[in-house]
Order: sequence, then C-alpha cells, then structure tokens
Amino acid sequence: MAARGHVQDPNDRRLRPIYDYLDNGNNKMAIQQADKLLKKHKDLHCAKVLKAIGLQRTGKQDEAYALAQEVAALEPTDDNSLQALTILYREMHRPELVTKLYEAAVKKVPNSEEYHSHLFMAYARVGEYKKMQQAGMALYKIVPKNPYYFWSVMSLIMQSISAQDENLSKTMFLPLAERMVEKMVKEDKIEAEAEVELYYMILERLEKYKEALDVVRGKLGEKLTSELQSRENKCMAMYKKLRRWPECNALSRRLLLKNSDDWQFYITYFDSVFQLIDESWTPPAEEEHSLEGEVHCSVEQAVEFIEERITEESKSSRPLRGPYLAKLELIRRLRHRGCNDEYKLGDPEELMFQYFKKFGDKPCCFTDLKVFVDLLSPSQYSKFIQQLLEVIPLSAAAENEVALPGDIKALQQHLCVVQLSRLLGIYHAMDKKEKLTVVRELMFRYRHGLEFGKSCLKTELQFSDYYCLLAVHLLLDLWLEGEEAAVWQCLTLLEEGLAHSPSNAQFKLLLIRIYCRLGAFEPVAELYSSLDAKHIQHDTIGYLLTRYAESLGHYAAASQSCNFALRFFHSNQKDTSEYIIQAYKYGAFEKIPEFIAFRNRLNSSLHFAQVRTERMLLDLLLEANISTSLEESIKSMSLSPEEDDIPWKDLRDNRDLTVLFSWDPKDRDISEEHRKLSLEEETLWLRIRSLTLRLVSGLPTLSHTIQPKNSEKTAENGVSSRIDTIRSLLQQLEAAADSGKKFLEQKIQYPVLGPPPTRMAGFFSNGSCQCQTSLFYLVSDIYELDTNGLEDSAEIQERIGNSFKSLVERLTDLFNKCKGDLIEVRDGTLKTHPNLLENLVFFVETISIALWVSSYCDSVLRPFKSNLQKKKKKKKESSVAMPPVFTHFLDYVTELQTLTSNVIDHIKGLEIILTALKLEELSLKDTLLLQEEKKFTKTVQGKVQSSYHHSVQEIGELLKKRLDTIKKLKI
Repeated sequence: MAARGHVQDPNDRRLRPIYDYLDNGNNKMAIQQADKLLKKHKDLHCAKVLKAIGLQRTGKQDEAYALAQEVAALEPTDDNSLQALTILYREMHRPELVTKLYEAAVKKVPNSEEYHSHLFMAYARVGEYKKMQQAGMALYKIVPKNPYYFWSVMSLIMQSISAQDENLSKTMFLPLAERMVEKMVKEDKIEAEAEVELYYMILERLEKYKEALDVVRGKLGEKLTSELQSRENKCMAMYKKLRRWPECNALSRRLLLKNSDDWQFYITYFDSVFQLIDESWTPPAEEEHSLEGEVHCSVEQAVEFIEERITEESKSSRPLRGPYLAKLELIRRLRHRGCNDEYKLGDPEELMFQYFKKFGDKPCCFTDLKVFVDLLSPSQYSKFIQQLLEVIPLSAAAENEVALPGDIKALQQHLCVVQLSRLLGIYHAMDKKEKLTVVRELMFRYRHGLEFGKSCLKTELQFSDYYCLLAVHLLLDLWLEGEEAAVWQCLTLLEEGLAHSPSNAQFKLLLIRIYCRLGAFEPVAELYSSLDAKHIQHDTIGYLLTRYAESLGHYAAASQSCNFALRFFHSNQKDTSEYIIQAYKYGAFEKIPEFIAFRNRLNSSLHFAQVRTERMLLDLLLEANISTSLEESIKSMSLSPEEDDIPWKDLRDNRDLTVLFSWDPKDRDISEEHRKLSLEEETLWLRIRSLTLRLVSGLPTLSHTIQPKNSEKTAENGVSSRIDTIRSLLQQLEAAADSGKKFLEQKIQYPVLGPPPTRMAGFFSNGSCQCQTSLFYLVSDIYELDTNGLEDSAEIQERIGNSFKSLVERLTDLFNKCKGDLIEVRDGTLKTHPNLLENLVFFVETISIALWVSSYCDSVLRPFKSNLQKKKKKKKESSVAMPPVFTHFLDYVTELQTLTSNVIDHIKGLEIILTALKLEELSLKDTLLLQEEKKFTKTVQGKVQSSYHHSVQEIGELLKKRLDTIKKLKI
C-alpha cells in the first residue's frame, strides 16, 4: 500500500503484516491481525484505520466509518494514520473528510511542508478553489518555492472559471492572478516554462492579446521549449485574435518553408492571403512587410508559392502530400470566390489523377481525395474512375475474368478506386443484378487479397478487409430496397471476414448493428466485449450496446452493460481529481481547465443520463414485485419523485455517430440535421423514461392514512403534497408524450448506419403509453377515494371501475400486438420480427407498473374492508352491502391473472416453435450464396435463433414472477 513507503515509525515492523494482507486482498486476515495488535497496543491508531480498511473492503461500511471517525476525532499527526485514513476515505468516495483530517494536522504542526501540500491536494480533490489559493500561499510562506506560489495563482484562475458571474471573473480573480505573476516577473523570479504558460493563459483569458504576444515574443518566451513550435503556435493564435493578417501570413509562410507538409499552416496561409486581399492591404514601400518578414497579399503570389513548394517537394527524398493537396485547396477556394478561370492552376481532375499516381498505394489516398471530389462535375465521375483503373497494374486470372493485383501496392491502389466509386455514387446508380455482380467481384478480390496477409498476426488487419466491408455496404443497399436475403448475406460475409481478421473493429461494429436490427442481442455482448473499448469509448460507443439489450429482452445482459457503463462514469469523478493533482504537481497548468471541462462533459453526458435512468427502471423491473419490495428498492436507490438530477439544459451528446466507416455520397451520409434530430428524439425519450421512473418512485410515498374528509392533518403529514407531485409529474408525462408524438409525425429516416432510432415509436404505436398513463391516473383516483372515504364516493368508485375495465382492454390490445412468429421462413429466406419482441418487453414493463399500482389499490382497499367487517359484527347483520369498488378490483385482478397466464402460454408456444425450427436446412437464394459462405450462413442463423430463444426465456421467467405476485393480490 502507498503508506508503506513513507513509514519511519518504530511500529512499522508491527504494522507490516497487516499491510501485506491488505495488499494481497486477504482482508479478513488483515482485520484479525489488527485486532491482535490492538489488544497489546490500544493506542496504535494506524492499526485501527487499517482494520477499518479491511472492514470497508469486506462490505462493512458502517463499522469502517465508525472506526475511522474514532481515530479522526483524535486528530492524529503521524504519517501512517493520516495516509491510511486518506486511502480509506478515498475508497469510501468521501474526499471531503480528507480535508478536515489535514486541516487538523496543519493546526498541530503548522510548519510541515508535507502536511500543507497534502492539504492543498485534498482541497483540489473537492474543488475548493478559494481554500486552495490560501493553502498555496501558506505553503509558499513556509517554504518559498515557485511551484507553491503558482499553485495559488492557478487556484485564482480556477475561481474565475467556476465563477457564475463572468464580470467578477474578469474584474477580480484574473486581474489579481495577473498582478501576482507580474510581481514575480519584476523580481526576475520566473524559473520554469509552466510559469510562462500560466502568465500567457491569464493574459489570454483577460483578452490582453497584445500583452500575451509580447510575453511569447520576449525574453520569457524563450522558456517555451517543451513542445515543437510552441512559441510559433502561440504567436499565430494571438495574431489571429488581433487580426494581424500580415504577421499571420508571414509566419505561416516561414513555417511552410521549414516544413511544407504541415497542413494547419497551409490553412492559415490561405486564410490570411484572402483576408489581406479583401482588406486591399499593400506592403509598405521601404519598411519590413511585418514583424515576421515577407508577406504574400495576392493570388498570384499564393499560386507561385504553392508551385515552388511542389518543385521543392520533387527534390525531396521522401514524398510529401501537403503541397499537392494545397494546390487543390487553393483551387477550391478560388472557385468558391468565383475567380478560378483567371488564374490557371490546372484541371482538378488531372491534378487528382497525378496525386493518385503518386500516392495511390497509401491507405490515406482515399481520405485525402475525398475532401476534393466536389471539384469534379457528375459527368466526369465515370471517366475519372476509368482513368484511375487504367494505371493500376492488374493481371487477369486464368479461371476468372477479374483482373487481380500482383502485390500489396496494386491492391491498395485498386481499393482506393473502389472506395472512390462508392463515394461518387457509381454503385448507387446500379440495378440489383449489377450490384450482385459487384458484390461477387469484391468478395473474389477479398479472398484473393488474403494471400498477401498470410504472415499477418491475429492482431493485424488483412490488407483486403475493405473489399469485404464495401461488399457488405452494397448488400445493405439491397436490403433497404426490399431484398430480405441480402441482410443474411451481410452477416455471413462479416462473420467470414472476422474469422480471417479477428481484430477488425469495423467488422464487429457492423455485426453489432445488423444483429441488433434483426432483434438478436445474444451475439452482440461478446462482440462488444471483444472490441475492448477503453475509457471515453464507454460514452462514445456505449449506446450501441445499451440501446438494444433491454428492449430485446436480454435483461441480465442489459443489467451488466448498464453497470459497466456506470462504473466508468462514476470512476470519472475520482480519476479526474487525480489527473488535476498530477497536473499541479508537474506544472501542467494549461491542462487543469481541460480536465475540469472533460469531467463536466461526462457528467452532462446524454448517455450517462440514459443509462442511469434505464438501469434504475430495470432494477425495479427485476427486483420489485409488490409495494413493500418496491419501497425498499426505491429507498436503496435514493430515488425521490420531487428530485430531477438530469442536467436538461446542459445535456451533451457525446455519441460517436461516425464510428462506422461510410463511403456514401454526402446526400446519403449522416448530416448535421440527422444529428440534431437524433439528439432531440433521444432527449424526448429520456424525458418520458425519467418521468415514468419518478412516478413509480412516488407510489410508496402515498402512505395509507385514513383521515376525516378535508382534514388538515393530510397536508401536515405531506401526503397531499405528494399526490400533488404525482399529479404534476403526470401532467409533465402527458406533455412529453405529446411532444414525442409530434416529433414522430415527421417520419424521419436516418441512414442505415446512422443513429439508431429510440424505442419511442413502438411505445406509442403498441399502446404502452396510453396504458401506463391510465395506470398513473388510476393512482390519483384511488388516492381520492382514500381521502374521501367510501360513503360519499359513488362517482369515484364508478370511475375506478371503468378505469379497471379500460385497462384490461388496453393490456389485451397490447398483448394482441405481441402475437405472431418471431422468425418465419418465406421462399427459403428468413424473416425476423424484432418489433414483436420489443412489444413483449413493453408488455412486461406495463404489467409490472399495473402490479405496483394494484398493490397500492390493495393497501387502500384492505383497511376499508376490515372496517366494514367490524361494523357488520357489531350490528350482527348477515348482509351488509359491499361497495362496488371491491367487486371491480377483484374482477380486475382476476382478469389480470388470466391475461398474464395467456401471455405466458403464448411465450411457451414461441419457445417450442423456435426450438423446432430447423434453420440448417435453409439456404439463401443461389443468386447470393457462394460455396465458401455456407458454413458461416449456418453459424449466423444459429446465433439469431439462439438469441430469440434466450429472449423469450428471460421474458417468460419474469412474467412468471409477476403472475405469482398477482395471485397474492386479494383484499
């Protein structure tokens, strides 16, 4: 453990065995060893803390906390106890307790550099910036070292960043930080690069760009050496802010003379040239053009400069792409300004052709040219592609008409042309027969290309993988056009590709998307796991997993995937604090605001809010059967109907929607409009789910208390205010549902590999929304009956009776929309119906809410019935008329039981059909199937069949639990 390296205590020998046990994960032995030691040495505080760590790790959090507080109350100052308590509080996720610990230690040992620095870092973990500033200065007074002084300065900047009032930030915190640094500059005490970086950061935030530029260009700027061109980049940024285009131009030109392959400087060079042209700037006759040297301020000079770079490049030993791409960029800009004809730079088609001849064997050639294809007119596309094909050295195979590459370079060139063909829409214009011919050719080339990758390791990609991917994209086009067999062929080819290239993430991502579209989640979990997603990827691509797990009936996998994602989001808070502390330690001050922004971005993540909401709903679905267990579950989640912890205004869509490669033309690709619409849809669906969760969490709060009509006590005990909360949430749910319906009226179609649509359309179309809303309205009516009593409530009882009847009808209607075969065979082709699976999942969720609401009804009606029975005994009457609400409720429960039994029988039927389905006898149409693919076809169909079987089993098990609970509902 961390503490052991610092132990300089005579008790070190006694404590060492406990440390060893804790390090090795043997927590029980650590506790026993600590107890033995404490019997002999009662005042050995560190032993108590180590015992508390053992208790914390064995799940006894309360005991651990009590023991830790016992030691903390003694305000220890020995290094062992302090470090052990720090570790314990960190594991408890209570960093605020560490600050109190070191505050006490600093009071007792006021001149300890170590304790003061620990106190500063403790404040950093909890973001107490003002206290950090004070702690930094206190530390500097004890030990006058520059880093401590600048810790205090950085803490002022953090106060300015976190200040709600921007005016306060610019008039108080930043000017104070500036004065503090200026004091050190005047006293010539600036020692390190980090201190100059900090000074630059302050001036930039104060918008003192001229002063910041002077710092970078002056003597202090000489310290900026750790990053390549750090000084030049900072100067360039300030010139842009000050709109000093001559300096911008001269500096970018000078840097391009040094390295003519640095693309960012070409962009700055072109921006500045055209800015100077627009401003009609002319160079001074006698003086220097600018602080940075010669300036180019005309198109002629820019053209000449680029031509010079190309000439220079031809003499270079290493071919550079920058100058050639810069020429195309200049043509594009000139064309955009409408002055291309005046300055002949060459024909874009010919320039791209020459570029291909030079760099076509590089995988980056396609992405380079992709940016400039809009310089070609549609009439040039076919000719351009044909021109490229003619220069590729291909040799015809004897047994096949397809001309094949003889080496890897020729293969890369051909791949580039195939990708450009897709991008230019040539494949999209083909009919079905032509597309199938291209698919066969691409797969033939793919299999031939595997010859070049025989020596590749399993972790390396095959050179011809893109052929397989492009073939799959063509088949997806056919699927969208109604060719059902094409989607199975997609899966077959991808499984074949993955067998040869097990590390290809694109194969896995495409398989995930297609299996999910077909309603088969089982193979997806393993595929996602093999992607080995790291850190931020759990936020950017996690949606691929969490969107489908629960909706396709894989509850256990859904729970696991939600836990996995939440673990990352929760650890982010702790990890970011550590990054910030390291940044302070090593003087990387400019990174600290970035870390804070990163943490805020994750805390405001749309995916985080979705996973948190869905995980809680899922837990209630799996664990809460009746009102008592519902109450316990809600309590353990710290759920409250009044609280909404989703930052609606700051929600960030961190999804990577371009994670799947696409070679589609712009009009078919994911657009900015698609992103906006998808975010709107996801937010609307999240609001509906969040309100549903809050409404469910409000059910146990409506505690049953019979009060006289209009009694003030109901208001006092908070129940009436709680029903008001429920009613308010219900209104919000209705408004959110209306917004959702309006959104769906637009009938938006995302690209096939674009953002996956939410479950919202199914929620409305199958009647789940109406069912769930009606159930929450029933809660309001039952509460009213509870408050008014049975005597004067004939109208309410009739309303409740009608609600019960209508609910059974709606639930029956929802069940009818679940009927049908999940997998069927049409003309030798499989057809799956994932919507039926999603409807079944919605049915389970709705019946669960019905059960929780029925449980509340039961808790209200039961006392009424017992009171009536007592009256009956007192009056000794044989027949006291029972209010109709009891009959209504019992009929409703009986019908609910019958309906649930019918659904369970239906699911058993589905299981039998799925088991009996002999998929291995099926084959896809001969027009699509090749001999090599038959074994993979069988694998694919088996995976889909197994997944559907697993789904209906899990749904059936959950419904059986619900049925058992419904049977217990008797007043």
